[in-house]
Amino acid sequence: MSIDSMLRSQISAQTSLERHSKMPSQSTESVMNRFVEFINTGNEDFAREVISPDAVFHAPSHPEPLRGPDGYMEVIGMMRSAFPDVQWTLEETVTEGNTVAARFTMRGTHDGEFFGIPASGNKISVQAMNFYYLADGRIVGERGQPDLLGVMQQIGAVPAP
Repeated sequence: MSIDSMLRSQISAQTSLERHSKMPSQSTESVMNRFVEFINTGNEDFAREVISPDAVFHAPSHPEPLRGPDGYMEVIGMMRSAFPDVQWTLEETVTEGNTVAARFTMRGTHDGEFFGIPASGNKISVQAMNFYYLADGRIVGERGQPDLLGVMQQIGAVPAP
């Protein structure tokens, strides 16, 4: 990714955030609970309810940012094809203004190909730390940091230390 494209992406995300107003903390909790319901079901209607159409998502699995509910559905689809029973548990959040830091535990069974690694049948349980940017009752951005090394170790693709 070039520096120019990285800057354009960050400016686009910042501009999107600036167009939206701040949310009260009770609304933040409601949005995050609905988001967890969405990622645990993969329900497209929930995605459109909780994710802004102009949202920008930065995922380590994709070199370019994903956009809107369809972009997030792409990530969920990738995870569900490799781990059909995948479930996320929201362990804790810290909220400041319209930003939420969230720690999740992701659990599932490796029953499909994941980054070229054939299904192992292994159970996984890994953490993820994500930052969410909220406005007007929806998610307008995310930067996700799942423990991909832990996933790869648990499915047998990388030796554990």
